[in-house]
Amino acid sequence: EIMKLTVSHKKTTPISKDLIGVFFEVINYGADGGIYAELIENRNFEFVDCYGDKGDYYTIFDGGYGWNAYPAEDSARLQVVCGSPVSDENPHYLRFAANEAGAGFSNQAYSGITLKKGAAYNVSFYARAVSFLGEITAKVVKDGVTYAEGSVHMAEEDKMHYWHKYTLTVTASDDVNGALFVLALAEKGTAEFDFVSMIPADAVAGVFRKDTFEILQSLKPAFMRFPGGCIVEGNTMSNRYRFKDTLKRIEDRKCNWNRWAVHNNRKENDFHSEFSHYNQTLGIGYYEFFLLCDLIGAKPLPVMNVGMACQYQSYEYMEIGSAEFEQMVQDTLDLIEFANGDESSEWGKVRAQLGHKAPFGLEYLGIGNEQWQMDNTDFFARYKIFEQRIHAKYPEIKLIGSAGPDVTSNHYTDAWEFYRKEKKNNPNFVYAIDEHYYMPPKWFLEHNDFYDNYPRDIKVFAGEYAAHDPEINIAHVSKNNWKAGISEAAFLTGIERNADVVALSSYAPLFARVNYTQWAPDLIWMDENTSWGTPSYYVQKLFSKFRAESTLDLGDQIEKLRAQGIYCSAGETEDKTTIVKLVNTTDNEVSIDLENEEGKALTPVKETVMCAALTDYNCAKNPMCVAPKETVECSSEIKMAPQSFIIVEIK
Repeated sequence: EIMKLTVSHKKTTPISKDLIGVFFEVINYGADGGIYAELIENRNFEFVDCYGDKGDYYTIFDGGYGWNAYPAEDSARLQVVCGSPVSDENPHYLRFAANEAGAGFSNQAYSGITLKKGAAYNVSFYARAVSFLGEITAKVVKDGVTYAEGSVHMAEEDKMHYWHKYTLTVTASDDVNGALFVLALAEKGTAEFDFVSMIPADAVAGVFRKDTFEILQSLKPAFMRFPGGCIVEGNTMSNRYRFKDTLKRIEDRKCNWNRWAVHNNRKENDFHSEFSHYNQTLGIGYYEFFLLCDLIGAKPLPVMNVGMACQYQSYEYMEIGSAEFEQMVQDTLDLIEFANGDESSEWGKVRAQLGHKAPFGLEYLGIGNEQWQMDNTDFFARYKIFEQRIHAKYPEIKLIGSAGPDVTSNHYTDAWEFYRKEKKNNPNFVYAIDEHYYMPPKWFLEHNDFYDNYPRDIKVFAGEYAAHDPEINIAHVSKNNWKAGISEAAFLTGIERNADVVALSSYAPLFARVNYTQWAPDLIWMDENTSWGTPSYYVQKLFSKFRAESTLDLGDQIEKLRAQGIYCSAGETEDKTTIVKLVNTTDNEVSIDLENEEGKALTPVKETVMCAALTDYNCAKNPMCVAPKETVECSSEIKMAPQSFIIVEIK
C-alpha cells in the first residue's frame, strides 16, 4: 500500500531559530578528562576522595592521587605538603626528593597519555629549588621506551627558593596509548612542584580538545546550557558551583569535588563509588564556557544557583534574606555584567582582562536547575526575588524557570500554575519553563502529541530529555542505540510542529568518556584517541541543519499517519525550500507519495536518510554505524525502509 501525504503551502507556526541546542553538564568526565585538553590528572595535588549518601557527604584529602615515584618506588620520595604555595586557594604542592640521578615522578593521566606521531605538546610546571639546581626532564614513557622528551634547567633565582614557571614543547616520535607522563631530576636532590600541565599544541584556544570541539561545532547548536544540572547546586552548599572562582587565573581556581563522584553510592559499596576521585579543576570555568559558545556560534544559557543544594541529594539551603542568599542574587547580577557589560564596568573589565573585550551577548538565563516547591525551601519565593532583582536592572534578559525533575508529578503541575498566575500580572516574569524527562523510547512515540494542546501563554524549554532503552542496563555506549535515536526523531517532529510553544530544546547529557561514565546514554562519546557522535547526535544534527522558518499545515494527516507508526512534520525555509521529515517506526517498508494541494506530485531534489537495526550503535571501532546518508536520485514516491528517518528537500 502506498500512503499519500499532501503538503500544504499554508504556514502555521514560526520555528524558533534557537530550537535545537545542547546541554553541557559537567558529568562523565566530559570537561576534565574530556573536551578540556589537559592530559594531566590532579595537576595541582589537590584532589579529594569522596564518600557519603544523601545529607551526609564528606571528603578525605588525597593530594597524591594519580602520582607515583619513577622508575621505582624506592628511587624517590613524594610528599604532598603545605607551606609556601603557588596559590593560597590551592595550598598543596609536591615535595620531591630524588634518591638517585634520573629519578622522577609519574602521572597516570586518566587511562594514560595518548600521543600522535609528529604532534606537539605544551608542557608547563612550577618548580622551586630546595637542594637541586640541575636539569629537569619532562618525558612520556611506556615499557621503557621514551616517546617524547624535553628538558629545562632550573633558574638561578631559585637559589632563593622562589617558585618559577617552566614551559617547553615536546614532539611525539611515534603513536602511543596508555603511557606515563614523567618529570625527572638529572641528579640527586630535592625540589618542589605544582600545577603540572600537558596540553596538545593543537588545542582550540589552548583549552579545548580539537576532535571533541570539532564534533560539537559541526552540530551547529543554537545555544548551549551550562554547567549543569545538579553540578550547579552541589550535594552540599559548600560543594556548589561558584562561578566567580572560575574567573580567576588558572592557578587560583579552587579545586572542587564533583557531585557525580558520589553517584550510585550505597551500602553495598560502603558509600564509595569507583569514581570517588572525580574532581573539578575548573580549567573550563564560566569564561571558557562563554568562549566555547562564542567559538561554536551558540548562544550562552548559563544556569545559576538559587541558594539550594540538590534537592535529590541534600537537605541544605540558604535562608531567604540571609547574607549568603543575598550574595547568590548579587552573583547572578554580576554574571550578567560579566557577560554583557562594557570594559568600564567592574565585571565587564574582568571579561576583557581574560581576553574577550566584546560582550558575549547573554540573552537567556536559568534561575535554578531542577528545583521544585517545598514549604521549607520555598523555591517560588526565591524565583520571585531573583526575577525582581534581575529585571529591575536587566529587563531584557529572558529568564528560564524550573518545572522540577519530571513532567508527571505535582511538582510539574504546581510549577506551571505558579508561573501562569504570576505572568498574568507581570508579562516579563518568565520566558520559558525548563522541563526534564528521561523516558523509554515507547514514551517518546506515544507522546509525539505532547505539546499539541499546551496553552501558548508561556514558552517551553525542553531542557533535558533522552530516550533510555530499559532493555539495556549497562552504562556504556550501547545505550545509545538506534531504538532510542529513532524515537527521539519521532518526538522531535512533534516539538517542531509545536515550535510556537517549544522555543528551546536540548538532549542531555552532552559528553561521556568511555570507562568514566556515571550516566548513559549521552550525545557525544570519546575515548583517549577519538570522539564520535551517537545515533541521537545525528538526529539532533539533522533537525538543526534542516530547520525551517515556519511549519506547514498537514492537518489531520499527522494523526492518520501516526496511527500507522509514521511520524512527520513539514516546513518552509527562508529560501522557499520545503522540508519534510518522515519517521517510519514500523518493521515494514512504507511508500509515501508526496503531492501538493492541487494533487501534483512533489519530487525532492535530495533525500537524507538514517536507517539501522534498532540495536545498532556507534563506537570507536565503528563510529558511523548509524549515520545519515544522502541521495539526489529521488522520486515523488518516498520509499522508507523499516525503522528509518528521512528528510526530503523540495525546491
